Amino acid sequence: MADMTKTKTPHRGYHDMGGLDGGPIDQSEHILAPWEKRVDSIRTLLGDQKRRIMRSDALRHAIETMGQEKYETYTYYEKWITAVRKVVIDRDVLTGDEIDRRKAEIRQRLGLEGS
Repeated sequence: MADMTKTKTPHRGYHDMGGLDGGPIDQSEHILAPWEKRVDSIRTLLGDQKRRIMRSDALRHAIETMGQEKYETYTYYEKWITAVRKVVIDRDVLTGDEIDRRKAEIRQRLGLEGS
């Protein structure tokens, strides 16, 4: 029988809020911004039966390992798109340079340079 007095204290990740007082939860609905809908669509497409690039556990792992500062300051969909970027790079779907180039093209087209 294992000696339970010698077990390690469980490690709590920065994402693990279970049992902690996190203050009140804002349960109000909000209308999704167009970019948030796109992020949701991208996530859905990456995980569909045709592509099978990203499952929920990969999304969750990427979110839970993105670093405490990002985890605590990013919004829900900012966390998702950051996780999507990590997974598609890790799985050699796209490179970081390809994503950054495309992002710069879109920003230029929309006149968002320098903002």
